[in-house]
Amino acid sequence: MTPPPMRTDGSTGLAANTMRVRVPNIIRETQRLNNFPMPIHTALERLRISIENDAPIHPLPDSAPDYDLWLEAFAAHDGESWLNTEWFFAEVYLYRLIVGAVDWHTTGVDPFVAKKEEEVTGGGIQAAIRHALTAPPDTRLANLLQHALWGNRVDLSYAIGTTHGAATSDDLLADDSAAVIDYLQASEPGHVHIVLDNAGTELAMDILFVDALLDIVDRVTLHVKDHPTFVSDATRSDVLDFLSEMALRGSLTRGFGQEAREISERVQLALMDDRLRITPDRWWNSPYFGPQMPPRLLWQFEDAELVIFKGDANYRRIVSDALWPADTPFAEAVNYFPAPLLALRTCKSDTIVGLPTGLADKLDVAHNDWRFNGKHGLIQFYKP
Repeated sequence: MTPPPMRTDGSTGLAANTMRVRVPNIIRETQRLNNFPMPIHTALERLRISIENDAPIHPLPDSAPDYDLWLEAFAAHDGESWLNTEWFFAEVYLYRLIVGAVDWHTTGVDPFVAKKEEEVTGGGIQAAIRHALTAPPDTRLANLLQHALWGNRVDLSYAIGTTHGAATSDDLLADDSAAVIDYLQASEPGHVHIVLDNAGTELAMDILFVDALLDIVDRVTLHVKDHPTFVSDATRSDVLDFLSEMALRGSLTRGFGQEAREISERVQLALMDDRLRITPDRWWNSPYFGPQMPPRLLWQFEDAELVIFKGDANYRRIVSDALWPADTPFAEAVNYFPAPLLALRTCKSDTIVGLPTGLADKLDVAHNDWRFNGKHGLIQFYKP
């Protein structure tokens, strides 16, 4: 039986701190980094104050283009307030209200573009790309799988993950990488789906990994958010813009390097040949969990060779954001899923499954923030 989702009422400290402290600070920073007109500034200010004052959560206006998507969630959380509701619902809805405040559905204005551009133009992403491309050809796929995991440390709404430096074997709490690489190499070429997480450095690592995957599979589909959320989550335009940036900066002396430019060109050619698809869907912006996945997505995944879920929020989604016993088998938490599933996640929240019995207790003694400090990672593979 699945435990209940985490709540913002203080029953788990990270959820409460996120809504009381981190979220208002994200709104303030969004206001500071954008020269918004006064009506948008005022709308964001009202949202921040309503969260800090634990106001009731009001539904979207019925004129909203995604009103129907949220109906079930509104009904389930009717009468709840920001600091007394499910954490996943509160976080995802917060970002929906931010894009509503800037009228994204009409203007296409990304309120987090300044943060994303700062990440893409920084030196860290350049170093990450150059480092990821140093592996010998015979270990390329396995090496890029690891980089796709640890790229998830770079999260523009949760900067603590970037403070840990280079990853070590001790940082990896579950490692099914050998099993999934063996599976991919032994399978007939098929269709791999990747549910992306962050733009910026993580997206760069994902693109390098996609390029390697396209050597052994027929097609890759990248599933992205329909609208900006969680500050750095990737949208279709983020992916296309970064491919262009790779091609441009790959040609510069102090850029990403010639190999990065060639990868960008191959990936863009795969897009034109329909071997690579970028598919936005509003459901990835919704507050619903994996077992509530709609038929249109399940039908896409049923015949997949592999479906990869990237990052912490997607991990929370597929395991219902619940506080499972940490030694609960990963397969037990995701056994509703119709296809082989791979989770690549650095730990930035409390929920976790699939650990050896007793490991969580040892980590609790050594570091009481190990579940969410961004240091540790998981590579977890499920095959139905």
